[in-house]
Amino acid sequence: MKPKSKAGKPSRRREQEANSLLGLVLIDTSTWILTLGRKSLEHAKKVVDRLIAENRAATAGIVVLELLSGTKTKEEYLELKEDLEALVQLDVTPNTWERASQLAYELRRKGVTIPSADILIMTIAVENGCALLHADRHFDLMIEQGAGLPPRMVRNILEQGERE
Repeated sequence: MKPKSKAGKPSRRREQEANSLLGLVLIDTSTWILTLGRKSLEHAKKVVDRLIAENRAATAGIVVLELLSGTKTKEEYLELKEDLEALVQLDVTPNTWERASQLAYELRRKGVTIPSADILIMTIAVENGCALLHADRHFDLMIEQGAGLPPRMVRNILEQGERE
């Protein structure tokens, strides 16, 4: 259940606070790729499975798009789609696009070019006050530039190893 504002709609700030308290984790496409299929990394699979079991795994439309576009069969597509729909879904708003554009602009001014999908994913995590789990150097670059989430909320699954 989402917190409601006086107008009866979810308050974005209260939603962020609730997500942070719940310990939601937006799982990036790069992490999903390491957990799905024959060549999955065991520690990554354990971490993702635990997040799912605790109902802390979140996804967003852009991640779903990236994952489903990589499926090879109709059956694989439908099964993955159903599995992803069971996760917490983080929405994109008109404000999300503005914030993502601003983040991309600021990074370009620093000489750092990041793919738009990664900028959008970081922005969604920021807006929803949740952590980000990834295996993509672009997120590390954003953190190095002081952009997006605080470093403590961004985890590279490749650097976690068996710690989880």
